[in-house]
Amino acid sequence: MIQADLTFHQHDFSKQDLQGHTFKRCHFFQCDFDHADLKDAQFIDCQFIDSQSLEGCNFRFADLKDASFSNCMLAMCNFSQANCFGLELRKCDLKGANFQRANFANHVSHAVYFCSVYITGCNLTYSNFERAIIEKCDLFENRWHGANLSGASFKGSDLSRGEFSADQWDQFNLEECDLTHVDLEGLDIRQVSLFGVKICDWQQEQLLSPLGLVIL
Repeated sequence: MIQADLTFHQHDFSKQDLQGHTFKRCHFFQCDFDHADLKDAQFIDCQFIDSQSLEGCNFRFADLKDASFSNCMLAMCNFSQANCFGLELRKCDLKGANFQRANFANHVSHAVYFCSVYITGCNLTYSNFERAIIEKCDLFENRWHGANLSGASFKGSDLSRGEFSADQWDQFNLEECDLTHVDLEGLDIRQVSLFGVKICDWQQEQLLSPLGLVIL
């Protein structure tokens, strides 16, 4: 089912089956998607918060497996404890969005798991990814300024061309990540493990000059 150019205000989508639905240029204001089935759903050029509101839409416990949001306004939306395995977020505004305790992994066993999520070209300023496990995923060209990354693991993910705050580097696991074309100001190699991390030639100076080394 395809729906376009519609406005939903305080609409209750909770526990509804919206699997495979497509929404284009729709507006969702103060809507509730709690426990909704949004597997394989697509949202294109949609808005989930109005300019006068301090809260976006609620996606708590929603099943967003393989769902896709493209060029959407998702600022201040709550994705807490949602199933985000396979979720795609492309060129979205996610300022202040809450992903605390959201699930990005498929657990084969208690100790064996693999992650799947695509978050690219998004504004994640002041978003909350506390303790998120997003490993070996595409996370490039995002703005992470002020985001809560405490205890998160992005191990092996592509973080290239991203933007970070100088005080964020010791918050999360970035081993084996692609950090090419990222401003590494504030990253102290004495305190943060860079095992397997990929960088460009010009980034060496940023990492080594604070130690007194002169790179020629």
